[in-house]
Amino acid sequence: MSDALDYLVKVRGDALGHYFKFLKDAGKHLDPKTRDLISVITKVHAQTEAGFRQYLMRALRDGCTPMEVIDALLMAFPALGLSKLVWAAEQILALDLPEFSPELIHAQPHWRALIPVAQVAEGEVRRLDCGARSVFIYRAGEDFRVYDSRCPHQVTNIPHLALDGLTLTCPKHQWQFDLRTGECIAKGTQPLKRFDTKVEEGVLYAWW
Repeated sequence: MSDALDYLVKVRGDALGHYFKFLKDAGKHLDPKTRDLISVITKVHAQTEAGFRQYLMRALRDGCTPMEVIDALLMAFPALGLSKLVWAAEQILALDLPEFSPELIHAQPHWRALIPVAQVAEGEVRRLDCGARSVFIYRAGEDFRVYDSRCPHQVTNIPHLALDGLTLTCPKHQWQFDLRTGECIAKGTQPLKRFDTKVEEGVLYAWW
């Protein structure tokens, strides 16, 4: 919620409360993915960049695939028109989301080799580029935790320089994460995305 809208809710919550209740009730018979995709389309129609990014990330968190997002936008072509579809594609490209890259958008999830486990010391955090995606790897004994380098807030790609011990701080809005758990410990509420892992023949693999 923007600061301006937050202000209006605080001073006239009695009036705006009806509006938010209407929005909630209007979609109560839709599953979350469908509701999210409709919200994405409305933000493309209005061409509100912040709103589009917010609802796009919500759709992805609720299980929408990148191709479902693309299909929803294409299905809305009669209402949106070509210029707004191009605007939406520009927003997606600016976000630089790995899931939307040509390398991954058509790919089925599979195990991806990351690094020999001998190269990750006990208690160490490593940042690694793996094709279109970058990850942080934390080792606790024989347990390996692999996290997406993207902040769950506005998908900022967090650099290695943002790491202080086991705390990772997104440079954009200072969300902080504990890499032992992936949980957000300051500013925000959402954890880092964590990938399933396995070790085979001394090599660490992650699933995406």
